[in-house]
Amino acid sequence: MRAVRVVVLLAGVLRPSADGKSRLEVDFAAGATLGAVLDRLAERYPALDRRLRDEHGGLRRYVNFYVDGEECRRLDGAETPVGPGVEIQIIPSVAGG
Repeated sequence: MRAVRVVVLLAGVLRPSADGKSRLEVDFAAGATLGAVLDRLAERYPALDRRLRDEHGGLRRYVNFYVDGEECRRLDGAETPVGPGVEIQIIPSVAGG
């Protein structure tokens, strides 16, 4: 099966949970999903996973996941397919008053 490389871009506030990295590359077999990418990241960076997913493994409500510029909740959520060269941006919501 052909390998698929996915690039994950992290917002500044998440970088300390990923050893200070802003860009992570993840390799998979074809047919991967956003959830599978997050599972792989959880193996490498458990502290990052706690920032991205809740205690039930669901996507945190106030974290936005963009798959090639489209918010994943408008697609298939964690089941959104990712293919070769896909770029995933992870950006927590910012609130203020």
